[in-house]
Amino acid sequence: MLRQYELVERVMSYAPDADEAMLNRAYVYTVQKHGTQTRASGDPYFSHPVEVAGLMTELKLDQETIITALLHDTVEDTLATTEEIERLFGPDVAKLVDGVTKLSKIEAMTEKERAAENLRKFLLAMSEDLRVLLVKLADRLHNMRTLHYIKSEDKRRRIARETMDIYAPLAERVGMYEYMREMQLLAFEQLEPEAYATITGRLAQIRSSEGGQVDAIALSIKQALAEAGLRVEVSGREKHPYSIWKKMAERHVTFEQITDIMAFRVLTDSVADCYKALGVLHTTWQMIPGRFKDYISTPKSNGYRSLHTSLIFENSMRMEVQVRTHEMHNTNEFGLAAHWAYKQGGTPDGQVGWLRDLIEIVDASHDAEELLEHTKLAIYQDRIFAFTPKGALHQLPKGSTPVDFAYSVHSDLGNFAVGAKINGRHMPLRTPLANGDVVEIIKSRKASPQLSWLGFVVTGKARAAIRRAVRAKERQEIAAIGRQLFDQIVGHLPSKIGKKAVRDAIKRLGLASEEELMVAIGTAKLDDRQVMEALIPGSAAGLAEPEQWSGQERAISIRGLTPGVGVQLAECCHPVPGDRIVGIRQPDKGVEVHSIDCMTLASGTDSDWLDLSWGERTTGAVGRLRMVLYNRPGTLAEATGIFAGNRANIVSLEMTQRDELFGGYEVDLEVSDLAHLTRIVSALRASDAVAQAERI
Repeated sequence: MLRQYELVERVMSYAPDADEAMLNRAYVYTVQKHGTQTRASGDPYFSHPVEVAGLMTELKLDQETIITALLHDTVEDTLATTEEIERLFGPDVAKLVDGVTKLSKIEAMTEKERAAENLRKFLLAMSEDLRVLLVKLADRLHNMRTLHYIKSEDKRRRIARETMDIYAPLAERVGMYEYMREMQLLAFEQLEPEAYATITGRLAQIRSSEGGQVDAIALSIKQALAEAGLRVEVSGREKHPYSIWKKMAERHVTFEQITDIMAFRVLTDSVADCYKALGVLHTTWQMIPGRFKDYISTPKSNGYRSLHTSLIFENSMRMEVQVRTHEMHNTNEFGLAAHWAYKQGGTPDGQVGWLRDLIEIVDASHDAEELLEHTKLAIYQDRIFAFTPKGALHQLPKGSTPVDFAYSVHSDLGNFAVGAKINGRHMPLRTPLANGDVVEIIKSRKASPQLSWLGFVVTGKARAAIRRAVRAKERQEIAAIGRQLFDQIVGHLPSKIGKKAVRDAIKRLGLASEEELMVAIGTAKLDDRQVMEALIPGSAAGLAEPEQWSGQERAISIRGLTPGVGVQLAECCHPVPGDRIVGIRQPDKGVEVHSIDCMTLASGTDSDWLDLSWGERTTGAVGRLRMVLYNRPGTLAEATGIFAGNRANIVSLEMTQRDELFGGYEVDLEVSDLAHLTRIVSALRASDAVAQAERI
């Protein structure tokens, strides 16, 4: 563990103007606050924040970041408060510490919800000041280095999985490859211990048996480049164990079939020398087609720049070679921290786009599961490059479609997309994009996102935006239904009401707006009596209680029929009381009752039409619904619970489709009237288990 004077000396060596007294005060503060607390290793707890601060000094970060690293656990794990930290160390440090601090554990939350809320808070804080991210990454890296001291295997695996899914990809997105590789290696050891032991063992065997082969190849590369007049540094190493395992899993190959175990790095003085060195390598050794990538002319979104190629060395040995300048190498290994933005007062341009996407995802995600899903999609996928017709470059995950591209350009473009041209040809919106495609999005102001798009989009930003737009549209429909029901309720009041009565009713019901009132009515969260009482207290006193269901068979009476004439409700449109109806008289078949907008009537019929209306007994009609449920456990039970809660008997239930994401159903329900059926549809649309619901 770093001693106090060692830490301060490190900071003063690269920041001589730093406040030495404040650094000393922060060191003493964290030691005092953590007191006798210990870690799983048995070490004093304060050794952890001190080591995290040490990692920050290796990146030569400013004094506020060093102090934040020292204090980052005090608010969460001690009696320290944000207000006290602000008083002692200033508002900037207090804000940074608060950004790194996790939310207090809330017992009512599930583990996944807690993880999502912590991530949500962290991402928002990171968007305001990226130093939050740097401290958090160093915090997680040191925790991973000491993870083996934790006795619980389940806890070790949970922390390792979170590191692999969230923090290692975040390190990659800001170009901190050293952090990313070490996090992946330590997480890999916990998540796949057998594979880790096997691969590291095989690498050790290769290392001991090759007799310095890596050094010999590196020397050959350096000599070839020196003969061409290039001054370079060359280093070689075996590939990262996790990288080898990932390649084995993706390609379904064994360790022996991985031919490019060795990787070499060539560092030059200039960009021109990079391309000259590449030419020498390709003329000296055979290049493997399809394995060349130019990240200098087209950098990765995190600012990574390098030339990558694969060559066939002697004895058919394959090797990967990366060529870059010394400056690029420094930036590539430590990314954002290598050219710390706050020295120039701003955020590097390359970081703005994906950060903005993450914050949009935070805003759009509906629950913990969505937030975690969308965030992983946003930060953990291989990339392709596609262009707008004007030449603007957009980096997207592999498998992205024109819809993903549209949302990458702007949320509005995605929301109004109706078609796409890829390289000048009209193509379906679900077409996967390839590297270098030129994509033109065709839009219409009358268009809106379709739920079916979730079946093929791959970016977290697109999924979040589509779900938000679909929910907003459903909310509008529910509010419109609620408005119709509200007007019916108002018609039963003893006197007319004005806007003030509505405002007062909203307050009495504890709602925020008139729209919320309509949504509550549309989703059956409020019944007629509650609304009437809120509008005019006492007005529902004489209103009969809602009819209780009985087991007796119910009948429906219809006016306009000759006594004794047989009648049946049409199967094509399933009319229910409240629909405007007509009768079709057919020879020897009696009268068939249809709703006025039935498609059978629209297609034409030679039979006589009868103008009919519903009689007084209007219970027991059957309405048919189509619903699409998310394909996860419990969604069908939730839907049937809605039917039961709204006192609707299920006459029949049939699955019509099923895939990885959704399940489609048609259901016949026994309902009292159209308003009853409408309430059920509204309640279904408001449920998180239901993707779509409509009357057939």
